[in-house]
Amino acid sequence: MKNSFFGILTLLLFFGCNHAKEEVVAEKEEVVAEKDEVVYDMYQPSEMANLMNQMFAENLQLKKDILEGKIPTEFPLDFLKIHTAELSEFKSRNETFQSFSKLFIESEKEIFNTESQVPLKERYNNTINLCVSCHQTECTGPITRIQKLLIK
Repeated sequence: MKNSFFGILTLLLFFGCNHAKEEVVAEKEEVVAEKDEVVYDMYQPSEMANLMNQMFAENLQLKKDILEGKIPTEFPLDFLKIHTAELSEFKSRNETFQSFSKLFIESEKEIFNTESQVPLKERYNNTINLCVSCHQTECTGPITRIQKLLIK
């Protein structure tokens, strides 16, 4: 009788633990299924944001070249895309932007003007300051980054 009592108790514990284990596994599967359903909305930069990053990189290289005494010779034609590049969804190409982008292209081209009487560092800094001015009216976030392009 004593042995059958322990036998029944052992069987109850065994099946009870198995049932609890199945519930834990089922709960984990539900959690995994819930996690699989999460869809992250990854930031996709606009064509203009990519162009601005390219302009930054080109002007950073230009700054290094000027500081090394190299004379810039070729205006980057990709900069002309500033007039047509797709803006972020929440931005629009307004008159202010149009004016600044036109001035920027003229100013950037002036850096490459070998006949200019204005010192190269001054022409370069004028262009970078124009970028800062535009960004004070449109997209203020990168101003600090742009100011690092200035030659002191």
